[in-house]
Amino acid sequence: MTNISRMAGDQAKTLRDLNSHRHNGLPQKVEAPTSVYSITSGKGGVGKTAVVANLAYMLASMGKKVLILDADLGLANIDVVFGISPLYNLNNFFSGEQELQQIMVDGPLGIKILPAGSGIQNFTNLDSRQKLRLLDGLDAIQNHFDFVLIDTEAGISENVTYFNTAAQEIVVITTPEPTAITDAYALMKLLSTQYHEKNFNLVVNQILNEDDALDVYRKLTMVANRYLDISIDYLGSIPDDRQMVESIRKQKVISELFPQSKITQAFRQLAGRICSEPTQAVPKGNLQFFWKKLLHMGG
Repeated sequence: MTNISRMAGDQAKTLRDLNSHRHNGLPQKVEAPTSVYSITSGKGGVGKTAVVANLAYMLASMGKKVLILDADLGLANIDVVFGISPLYNLNNFFSGEQELQQIMVDGPLGIKILPAGSGIQNFTNLDSRQKLRLLDGLDAIQNHFDFVLIDTEAGISENVTYFNTAAQEIVVITTPEPTAITDAYALMKLLSTQYHEKNFNLVVNQILNEDDALDVYRKLTMVANRYLDISIDYLGSIPDDRQMVESIRKQKVISELFPQSKITQAFRQLAGRICSEPTQAVPKGNLQFFWKKLLHMGG
């Protein structure tokens, strides 16, 4: 083969690779294992989705490749927080109309989002076929991201337990309100006694001062140590901020709108702590392995 022919062949291959990369919309593969975090809560209204969005934004600002999976399959809102109007969502994926790469949309700073549908009950309780389809789709894209953040629905539905058990790390969001604390404990109790989860992370949102957050952590660990065989790690707190209302109205994350605010600093510290955590080397760190395990558990 002549040098000219070889150069033409190399150029053609390069163009094919570029076109393929542009078509699937995925970032380049990452070298380190993907870290999968479920962000969950026992009660609605604790600001869980805002934590997901701002945590993703801060991780992306640190150069991390982030994928958000909106796992509230009946009442999706992560796309609303980012001001995105996706053409397709996970409903189209589960029905077999689209692949995951086709429904994936772009958020700020290169964040990728798998949006869920809203107002449709069909997929609020996934069956084995749908779980298998999701397993295959996630297995195909997981190595393109440093972090996968799963925004679960609130409560203790089967989908909530399913996505929490699929993640490497479970982050429970609560507020200092007694009902939110009680429901956070109920969620951890269910995941511990029924699904053998032993390690949890806690973020206390909407606090007035750090003492409030530490008091919530103390109460939860005291009860957990007495009645459950689990560990709870304190990841930090997020202050209450009236500017959050403005950011929601403008459909932009508060970390983008007010980069110098105390709440943005809190999200930056939270992202830093998560980045400093070592990636698990146990089998749960492998999405394919664990999703297959869950598929068998789900019948």
